[in-house]
Amino acid sequence: MWGIGVAVYFVAIIFRTSLGVAGLDAADRFAVNASALSAFSILQLLVYAGMQIPVGLMVDRFGTKRVLSVGAVLFTAGQLAFALSPSYGMALAARALLGCGDAMTFISVLRLGSHWFPARRGPLIAQVAALFGMAGNLVSTLLIARLLDGYGWTATFAGSAAAGAVVLALVLLFLRNHPERPEGGASPPARRPGGASVREQIALSWREPGTRLGMWAHFTSQFPSMVFLLLWGMPFLVEAQGLSRESAGSLLTLVVLVSMVVGLVYGQVIARHHAARVPLVLGTVSATAVVWAAVLVHPGDRVPLWLLITLCAVLGAGGPSSMIGFDFARPANPPERQGTASGIVNMGGFTASMTTLLVIGVLLDATGGNYRIAFSCVFVLEALGCAQILRLRGRAVRLERERLVASRVEAVHVPA
Repeated sequence: MWGIGVAVYFVAIIFRTSLGVAGLDAADRFAVNASALSAFSILQLLVYAGMQIPVGLMVDRFGTKRVLSVGAVLFTAGQLAFALSPSYGMALAARALLGCGDAMTFISVLRLGSHWFPARRGPLIAQVAALFGMAGNLVSTLLIARLLDGYGWTATFAGSAAAGAVVLALVLLFLRNHPERPEGGASPPARRPGGASVREQIALSWREPGTRLGMWAHFTSQFPSMVFLLLWGMPFLVEAQGLSRESAGSLLTLVVLVSMVVGLVYGQVIARHHAARVPLVLGTVSATAVVWAAVLVHPGDRVPLWLLITLCAVLGAGGPSSMIGFDFARPANPPERQGTASGIVNMGGFTASMTTLLVIGVLLDATGGNYRIAFSCVFVLEALGCAQILRLRGRAVRLERERLVASRVEAVHVPA
């Protein structure tokens, strides 16, 4: 059951990141500059981020199967429309539709994992789900780029949309929300909560320091690699560093491969040592900042290949680090708020990515393509996120420890 949900997420990631290797082709096809090109990813992430809390509420109320089904329909339609779009405006609308469907996948997969696996495996299951997402990114990096060269824009994107139809069929035919409900699908409550209850659900999740700490951990860790893979990595490596598209694609592949390996390591470490969560997040962010600084201040027009390899390897740890954010929110919220809390956390990284994509595009146009200046905006968001993590970590960890102790006391209590 969990594998079906992960398959949907896998395909959604292929569709989400397919523009990362097609950025230069998109600029030529629609005759747009850097700012307009960045609008594709910005709009997609804007829709994605804006949908996270509503999707969390939907998962809590309607179950995984219904939400994943709608998501698969939307991101498949978006990918197909992107393939056939004759104009920049229609292509933008297609990416927005894709982002709406994509937004419904990951939180649904997290909820599905919480139903089909014991709670102690939560950190590892989340990292493995992200690993399959990275595998989708790998397919996009390796396969979509080659298909574009061999078959062109329309055939590549329209053909890939068939994968969406396949996973939609799997969800509709086989997926069950919960192992105790073989008929598939949790029944919605008899009386659905009104607007006031929805607001209360969101407010209660937000008031938890663990939810906010998770959001800022996701915010700070995810966006450097997301921005690099989603849009600006290929142009930076080809236009600014003079690499061939094949060499640049290999470096993007390295980011994905490192992310897959690090995700497994982080998942095992956190499952055994919860105290390692904050050090891992701050350590990953610090390493990313140091290597980015080394790249941007390096004298000369071109950065040595070994330093670019180091950058891509360090960026690969950002995705697994961002997944730690969900492990802060999970113990801070009861089961009925898990989807809502996960939506708040997931909104963090995509908000940061959207902001960075926009700023980089604007700075590139304003400076005549100076990537050193444009990528410097990364440090501003990292500093903001680290400050919030340091502010919230003490209270969040203390409350989590108190709840753990209380649950153990309740578990061993024998009434007189």
